[in-house]
Amino acid sequence: MKKYIDNLIQYKFLLSELVKKGIKLKYRRSYLGIVWSLLEPLLTMIVLTIVFGTLYGNTDKTFPVYILTGRLIYSYYSTATKSALKSIRANSAMIKKVYVPKYLYPLSTVIFNYIIFLISLIVLAAVSIVLGIKPTIYLLQAPIALILVLILSYGCGMILATIGVFFRDMEYLWSVVLMIIMYTCAIFYYPEKLLKSGWFWILKYNPLYGIIKIFRDSVFGKPINMHYLMYTTAFSLLCLVIGLVCFKKKQDDFILHI
Repeated sequence: MKKYIDNLIQYKFLLSELVKKGIKLKYRRSYLGIVWSLLEPLLTMIVLTIVFGTLYGNTDKTFPVYILTGRLIYSYYSTATKSALKSIRANSAMIKKVYVPKYLYPLSTVIFNYIIFLISLIVLAAVSIVLGIKPTIYLLQAPIALILVLILSYGCGMILATIGVFFRDMEYLWSVVLMIIMYTCAIFYYPEKLLKSGWFWILKYNPLYGIIKIFRDSVFGKPINMHYLMYTTAFSLLCLVIGLVCFKKKQDDFILHI
């Protein structure tokens, strides 16, 4: 771990450049550029509110905020892990020419998507104010969820980046898995009925839902759920350790497969 941190300090300039490059490439040839990080969640929230609000007959005026809190967390996790999965192959030309710690590539994709994600939280703040949701002391819990989703995304991203080098179909399989995760995170439906049924484990043991639950509670002024806090923390750290170990063991073989 000490060597990992020392390399990170030594190559911090390169990491920052990779992050800047990622942000620029994401919005290249786009007239609105970074503004899309605000418009996309807003437009998605409007569509989901209309569709699922009508479908479930939901008249709660705070429903758009409920959707947005889940959608923002999920969208970051989805985008970050998919980008990390492709990161080694996407930078194969540089890897073949010059030595750079390979973990910088998935790390940079997770970080630049995280920066865009933090910017998109402006939309959540604005919508919450418009709909009359006032900040409470529980809003101080929000950074816990934001840190946990970063750790979980990086840990999963490192595992996926390792697998993706040797198993190219992982990119397509992960898209299917993400779709399943989206429907099991209670993004656009209330979880009460599911939690009281025989399918409660789908939410209870879904670490991403746990993070969304912590984040929602902070926005809506509720105390943190200790079960979800302990479970998601343990799961996120475990993913991080597994990801770092797997990546370190296999990184020398990457050059033979990219």
